[in-house]
Amino acid sequence: MTRLSDVASVIRSKNAGPYELTFDIIFKDRAWFEEAKRINLINAALICSLYGVAEEDVIDIIAFEPANAIKATIKRPLVSGAIGETDVYGAQQHVPLLSVTFGSE
Repeated sequence: MTRLSDVASVIRSKNAGPYELTFDIIFKDRAWFEEAKRINLINAALICSLYGVAEEDVIDIIAFEPANAIKATIKRPLVSGAIGETDVYGAQQHVPLLSVTFGSE
Protein backbone atom coordinates (compact mmCIF):
# COMPACT_ATOMS: atom_id res chain seq x y z
CA MET A 1 0.00 0.00 0.00
CA THR A 2 1.09 3.55 -0.69
CA ARG A 3 0.90 6.11 2.08
CA LEU A 4 -0.53 9.53 1.36
CA SER A 5 2.52 11.01 3.08
CA ASP A 6 4.75 9.34 0.45
CA VAL A 7 2.97 10.87 -2.56
CA ALA A 8 2.18 14.34 -1.20
CA SER A 9 4.74 17.10 -0.98
CA VAL A 10 2.58 18.98 1.54
CA ILE A 11 0.03 17.80 4.10
CA ARG A 12 -0.91 20.64 6.41
CA SER A 13 -3.66 22.11 8.52
CA LYS A 14 -4.45 25.69 9.43
CA ASN A 15 -7.21 27.94 10.61
CA ALA A 16 -9.79 29.08 8.11
CA GLY A 17 -10.97 31.73 10.53
CA PRO A 18 -11.65 31.12 14.23
CA TYR A 19 -14.45 28.60 13.61
CA GLU A 20 -13.01 26.37 10.88
CA LEU A 21 -9.97 24.20 10.15
CA THR A 22 -8.74 23.48 6.67
CA PHE A 23 -6.51 20.62 5.51
CA ASP A 24 -4.38 20.92 2.39
CA ILE A 25 -2.90 17.97 0.54
CA ILE A 26 -0.62 18.92 -2.34
CA PHE A 27 0.50 15.95 -4.40
CA LYS A 28 4.02 15.53 -5.76
CA ASP A 29 2.71 14.85 -9.25
CA ARG A 30 -0.45 14.93 -11.32
CA ALA A 31 -0.77 11.13 -11.48
CA TRP A 32 -1.21 10.71 -7.70
CA PHE A 33 -3.59 13.68 -7.57
CA GLU A 34 -5.71 12.15 -10.34
CA GLU A 35 -5.70 8.75 -8.60
CA ALA A 36 -6.80 10.32 -5.31
CA LYS A 37 -9.66 12.04 -7.13
CA ARG A 38 -10.58 8.90 -9.09
CA ILE A 39 -10.99 6.76 -5.97
CA ASN A 40 -12.41 9.63 -3.89
CA LEU A 41 -9.66 9.08 -1.33
CA ILE A 42 -10.41 12.23 0.66
CA ASN A 43 -14.12 12.13 1.42
CA ALA A 44 -16.50 13.14 4.20
CA ALA A 45 -16.59 9.68 5.77
CA LEU A 46 -12.80 9.59 6.01
CA ILE A 47 -12.59 13.08 7.51
CA CYS A 48 -15.34 12.20 10.01
CA SER A 49 -13.51 9.06 11.12
CA LEU A 50 -10.11 10.73 11.36
CA TYR A 51 -11.31 13.81 13.23
CA GLY A 52 -14.32 12.55 15.16
CA VAL A 53 -16.68 15.09 13.64
CA ALA A 54 -20.22 14.67 12.35
CA GLU A 55 -20.78 14.69 8.61
CA GLU A 56 -22.62 18.02 8.86
CA ASP A 57 -19.40 19.49 10.28
CA VAL A 58 -17.51 18.72 7.06
CA ILE A 59 -17.98 22.02 5.26
CA ASP A 60 -16.38 21.20 1.92
CA ILE A 61 -13.87 18.99 0.15
CA ILE A 62 -12.56 20.33 -3.13
CA ALA A 63 -9.95 19.37 -5.68
CA PHE A 64 -7.87 22.31 -6.89
CA GLU A 65 -6.49 21.17 -10.24
CA PRO A 66 -3.90 23.94 -10.86
CA ALA A 67 -2.02 22.92 -7.69
CA ASN A 68 -2.64 19.14 -7.77
CA ALA A 69 -4.27 19.70 -4.39
CA ILE A 70 -7.24 18.59 -2.34
CA LYS A 71 -8.60 20.83 0.41
CA ALA A 72 -11.01 19.76 3.14
CA THR A 73 -12.59 22.18 5.60
CA ILE A 74 -14.36 21.30 8.85
CA LYS A 75 -15.93 23.20 11.73
CA ARG A 76 -13.45 23.48 14.59
CA PRO A 77 -14.44 21.38 17.61
CA LEU A 78 -13.52 24.40 19.78
CA VAL A 79 -13.20 28.00 18.66
CA SER A 80 -9.61 29.09 18.13
CA GLY A 81 -8.31 30.46 21.44
CA ALA A 82 -11.19 29.14 23.53
CA ILE A 83 -10.54 27.70 26.98
CA GLY A 84 -9.41 24.11 26.54
CA GLU A 85 -8.44 24.56 22.90
CA THR A 86 -4.84 23.37 22.42
CA ASP A 87 -3.87 24.50 18.90
CA VAL A 88 -4.78 28.14 18.41
CA TYR A 89 -3.41 28.23 14.83
CA GLY A 90 -4.76 24.83 13.79
CA ALA A 91 -1.28 23.95 12.53
CA GLN A 92 -0.95 20.58 14.26
CA GLN A 93 -4.21 18.96 13.16
CA HIS A 94 -2.99 17.34 9.94
CA VAL A 95 -1.32 14.35 11.65
CA PRO A 96 -4.24 11.87 11.24
CA LEU A 97 -4.02 12.37 7.46
CA LEU A 98 -0.48 10.95 7.51
CA SER A 99 -1.91 7.47 8.15
CA VAL A 100 -4.15 7.46 5.04
CA THR A 101 -3.17 4.89 2.40
CA PHE A 102 -3.98 4.10 -1.21
CA GLY A 103 -4.75 0.52 -2.17
CA SER A 104 -6.72 -2.40 -0.87
CA GLU A 105 -6.71 -3.45 2.75
